[in-house]
Amino acid sequence: MAPNSFDPTTPFKNNRNRKILASLAGNWQAEMEGYYTYLALADRETDAVRARVLRHLAAAELEHAQLWADRIIQLGGKEPTYTGNPLGAADSLASRAGGPLMALRRLEVDESRHIANYGTQLKDLGDEGSIAILEHVIEDEKEHYRELGALLRGHSHAHHGGKQIVDAQGLLEELLAKRNQGRSQAGSWIGDAIYGVNDGLGAIFGIVSGVSGATAGNGKYVLIAGLAGMIASALSMGSGAYLAAKSEREIYEAELAREREAIRMNPSEARELLSLYYQVKGLPEEDAEHVVEHLAGDPESLLKALASERLSTSEDGLKVPWISATSGALSTAVGAMIPVIPFFFMTGLAAVITAAIVSLIAHFAVGAAKSLITVRSWWASGFEMTAVGAVEGAVTYAIGLWLGHFGA
Repeated sequence: MAPNSFDPTTPFKNNRNRKILASLAGNWQAEMEGYYTYLALADRETDAVRARVLRHLAAAELEHAQLWADRIIQLGGKEPTYTGNPLGAADSLASRAGGPLMALRRLEVDESRHIANYGTQLKDLGDEGSIAILEHVIEDEKEHYRELGALLRGHSHAHHGGKQIVDAQGLLEELLAKRNQGRSQAGSWIGDAIYGVNDGLGAIFGIVSGVSGATAGNGKYVLIAGLAGMIASALSMGSGAYLAAKSEREIYEAELAREREAIRMNPSEARELLSLYYQVKGLPEEDAEHVVEHLAGDPESLLKALASERLSTSEDGLKVPWISATSGALSTAVGAMIPVIPFFFMTGLAAVITAAIVSLIAHFAVGAAKSLITVRSWWASGFEMTAVGAVEGAVTYAIGLWLGHFGA
């Protein structure tokens, strides 16, 4: 081809190269955010082994970022610049409020998403140099996913000479003090409060909408119905939470009594059973036998360890009935009051519209707050909740209009 001739494939090649560079720049940003996140969490970690694992993961993320930066430059792109938070995702409200375990859980999910995203790029990029990096990075990300899962389950790993070594002391302490794993985390009460507010808001918003439709927004009737519904919902939620927590505790105590009797009748079988549980979790048979023999020196420790494995909980992990009742009742009452408030000051259509706006804003806020205990984005969760509330309000308002017309 002559030097000055036009190559018809040039625009296509340029577009393809821009697409590849955009994907690699996104990969670089994600790896750098992971690096800063792991580093920040490691600095806050009080457990030396977990801090070491998090620093290892941070170093791996930085290595991945360097690979992407080098490839971007090789393809003629500019050296990327990090535009995210200096602490990565470690400083997000969800990570702060949910506690360290929730932060690790979100990172575990992020790693799985990265693996899926990189897997898609393997098919779509069509660039041999980038594909070679992808294959290497995917294997590392899979290992990171496994390591985070191990941290979440309490099986911390230290790194030495490129090999993973089980932290035997930490694992033994976990088995000897199993009840510590069952304690409620910060995310637990946050979740209870959010769902209580959600229940109260949804139920009373429906009542207020329906009565408003039936009475053309008559403040007197809406207030009576709304306040009565609020009291009923709060008492129902509180008593339900109390009974549920009490029943859970009673069932646990009954099962614990059965386990105590089984150990008394056949202690050797109980020790064998507990050893098998630990072997299934990954302990070598010899180590499992050693741990069980150590626990068997104290019958109560053996009982609690075996009950924890069989019942998947511990006494400290059970909810306290009166705390559950109080939390459920108060949070439900708070959510239930929101749609009623405008009718203290207004009446007619203006009150109905104001109540709808305030309630939908509250629906969005509650939905966004749910992201503190889930791994969904706050805006998706918020809009989903708002849509549900809007449909609920529209349907109940229409039914109220029909009933009001029918009653007239």
